Amino acid sequence: MNIPSLVFYAFCHEEEQPVSPFNKPGACQYTIHGSQSEFGGDGMAVVKARESDIDLLARLLRAEAEGEGIQGMLHVGAVGVNRIRANCSDFVGIRTVPQMIYQPHAFEAVIHGYFYQRARESERRLARRAIRGERQWPAKYSLWYFRPEGDCPAQWYGQPLVARYKSHCFYEPTGEECPNIYSTF
Repeated sequence: MNIPSLVFYAFCHEEEQPVSPFNKPGACQYTIHGSQSEFGGDGMAVVKARESDIDLLARLLRAEAEGEGIQGMLHVGAVGVNRIRANCSDFVGIRTVPQMIYQPHAFEAVIHGYFYQRARESERRLARRAIRGERQWPAKYSLWYFRPEGDCPAQWYGQPLVARYKSHCFYEPTGEECPNIYSTF
């Protein structure tokens, strides 16, 4: 019987030696053995979320990035989950999906009617994936994104550009400013 395993990187305990192919300072490699459902099928949430939170996040994904397709909506979800878990910069004290979404000036979508339409099941599935911690580059460590008229600026409010995905530019904090974002999961 072949038991699947998951390899991940996190900050080392004091007695461990750092090992990381990404050369992240202090990162150790860990391997967990278990079933597929533990790693993303029906996996554990990385932030607490009730069904009402899933609906709220699903509405945000659609309103902010429906034109960016499934991957673009997942990127928005990843940024949202990162904001809840980071506890740094503009997001100190943000601990819930509603706090993240309704934080003043956080998302333009909440001031438009489209955001207030009922969530569809397809967006709920994407929101659940984000809540379970699915995040991919360029949103993997990003806390900000926006849609400029032209090219992506190299920095946005002092934060370095990661990359552009379709119409949105993604920005992540430095490790000095926001170390939690690189060790949250």
